[in-house]
Amino acid sequence: MNPSSQTKSEKLPRLSAESWNYEDTVAHVERILTRIESGELELADVFEEFSAAVEHLRQCEAFLAERQKQVDLLIETLMDESEF
Repeated sequence: MNPSSQTKSEKLPRLSAESWNYEDTVAHVERILTRIESGELELADVFEEFSAAVEHLRQCEAFLAERQKQVDLLIETLMDESEF
């Protein structure tokens, strides 16, 4: 089947909040980019897919920022404990 003839229901599925996983989201973005780079999507679909990829990347960025805060807090806790 030609990707440009796919209906919305045949496009890559959106990831649900309950099953969200960083690695799966990155892989999903990579699949979106592959579809865009194939040159076989209609222009409207390219914009829709690109928008979805950007949203997924924002989710990844927020996830990493939150984990960085957790790591910083743990390091701070370790440093405070080592002062005793």
